[in-house]
Amino acid sequence: MAATLAASLPAPSTVTAPVAPTYEAIPPSMSTAIDVEAEIPLTCVQLDALVVSKIIQHSQDAASAHGLLLGLDLEGTLEVSNSFPLPNHTNDDDEKVSKSLVRYQTSMLRSLREVQGDDNVVGFYQATSLGAFYNQSLIDTQAIHQERLRHGGVVIVHDLSQTARGTASFRAFKLTPSFMDIYKKSNFSATSLVHRRLTFSSILEEVPLRIRTNPLLSSFLNGLAAPSATSPYTSAHLGSPATSAIPPSYAVLDLGNSGLARNLEHVAESIDNYRTEEGNVAYASRQIAREKLRLETHLAKRREENAQRVSQGLNPLPEEDVSRTFKIPPDPSRLESLLLLGQLDAYAKTLESTAGLGLAKMYAARAGHTT
Repeated sequence: MAATLAASLPAPSTVTAPVAPTYEAIPPSMSTAIDVEAEIPLTCVQLDALVVSKIIQHSQDAASAHGLLLGLDLEGTLEVSNSFPLPNHTNDDDEKVSKSLVRYQTSMLRSLREVQGDDNVVGFYQATSLGAFYNQSLIDTQAIHQERLRHGGVVIVHDLSQTARGTASFRAFKLTPSFMDIYKKSNFSATSLVHRRLTFSSILEEVPLRIRTNPLLSSFLNGLAAPSATSPYTSAHLGSPATSAIPPSYAVLDLGNSGLARNLEHVAESIDNYRTEEGNVAYASRQIAREKLRLETHLAKRREENAQRVSQGLNPLPEEDVSRTFKIPPDPSRLESLLLLGQLDAYAKTLESTAGLGLAKMYAARAGHTT
């Protein structure tokens, strides 16, 4: 996905541009609204209700739903007014998939431009489960956006497990400057992470997010929530003279803990994956230590031979290029370990909130039963 977006997004031009024509200065009253140089920092993300409904619908159709966000940044607020999903390809050739996605994105943006719709890409969205969204694909895609889009773009994370419990969860993130600096250098060694004080919690920074609804939609929702005597849910079913058009939900009274077992499985799997990754890093570190020991032993032996030859009145041996004989591998990357820790932390926090709420419900039901 990251390679596909890199191919579809406009690349920065390196050709020397001709002398630009002069334009009239922007009036001071409009200088804060028209941010031509993207100097106003991004302080908030505003999602249109249409985008929210599209993301939820796409997430229900595909578990690994992802797509592009369209909109405009205005006065420090990133207004997301539209979106469209990206197709999921499995068991296909990567090159063919990339070309197909590039053609699809180009066609969609051209069609939106023809109908005078927003065609400015401002980020992408990703559907996750149980709050775990730390993965290599998301990091690579967001890094491409922050290099090529105004204000860097954002990634909107939609949690399917929260929506299944009746609470739509949308969060906006972007990569931190310290992580971007290390990412550009591709240096995720332990020394670099300690020097930058980088942990899994400092990879992404959250941007405040709000949802905007137009007056027509607000009026429609208020009409659905208003009591009506003609509702199919009459007093014969619920014991009330009139109810709203929306059927009542009793999900809050459910004492089932079916989701806890799946959450615990994800926690255990994340711990196993982290231990496996740490084992790989430890093996690579031992390989590096062995190569360095061989190099130091060789250099010490060469110094002893030269000292002996000098004592015998002979010329010392010429210095050789040891890099050809001893190839010391670079320090292992710790990025995968950071991402696994981020996933484990997300699973643990979801487990804490779910278990705490379920425990409170069980105590409340027990108290009501005893009284």
